[in-house]
Amino acid sequence: MEPISDAPTIDVVITSYNQKNLILEAVESVLKQTVKPSNIYIIDDGSSDSESLEVLHTLEQEQAAIPVHVIYQKNQGVSVARNNGIKQTSATFVLVLDGDDKIMPTFLESTAHILNEHPHLVAASSWLKTFGVLDAIIKPSGGHLQSFLSHNCCPATHLLRRETYDQSIGYDETMQSGYEDWEFFLSLLETNTDSAIGIVDQPLIAYRTTPTSSNVKSMSNRLSLMEEIINKHLASYQNNIVKVLLDIETTSDERLANWEDEIKHACATKNEISTISQRFMANPSYGDGGMAAAVRISSNLKSN
Repeated sequence: MEPISDAPTIDVVITSYNQKNLILEAVESVLKQTVKPSNIYIIDDGSSDSESLEVLHTLEQEQAAIPVHVIYQKNQGVSVARNNGIKQTSATFVLVLDGDDKIMPTFLESTAHILNEHPHLVAASSWLKTFGVLDAIIKPSGGHLQSFLSHNCCPATHLLRRETYDQSIGYDETMQSGYEDWEFFLSLLETNTDSAIGIVDQPLIAYRTTPTSSNVKSMSNRLSLMEEIINKHLASYQNNIVKVLLDIETTSDERLANWEDEIKHACATKNEISTISQRFMANPSYGDGGMAAAVRISSNLKSN
């Protein structure tokens, strides 16, 4: 992709909390961008360990090619940190980046390009390349409001339009247990009927994975967090109830089909299926496709 001429200005907001040298990797990935931002704002959410604070002080003192501003706040959560950071910015576009993640050199170029080309897009991101405990390519879909009602379709790292942020309610600072990104994207998409979020189909985000990450831990509260989101955006859910239910059913059907294939494979290779799968085959669920799957599995086994 050719560099954008007369490109809109870009500011960067990076959130940090006791991340030691990881924040240096995040900043370095921004400095290596093919399209350079105007400013980098690091919002420290009350870091308490001395190593992390020393790293931040070093960043403040260094004379980087792009100005780095460190803003300290007491520990109030990532939503407060992001809101405080975005309010510091004045550029056309704002990159939101977690301090333990990194972006590939063309992330800003690629996402700014599609925002520039498509005025109805309120934000843009990309696929993710995970590292740490999981090595995989994750492919979020983006889309319009209807797509985001059943599940989140955009990574937390994204480039947004500053003017659209001002039209939204920002990050909900009461959400302290996760899914604040998903709720924020709904707020962005509700600013206009044709709003959408674009995704570059390349893995331009390096996403760190650990068993104790907030993304993993929030899954234990998924139902209660979803209920909170639904209540906050009730009108959108009511207006799109058919789409939401069909999207959820599609996901359920896909997972059931994958599980069915795994059982067939285990049986075909003479491997014992799990105790949970054995229980399911003895007492299949009814009304959700479970019994049909059990029938297909048994038929397959008998035909072989």
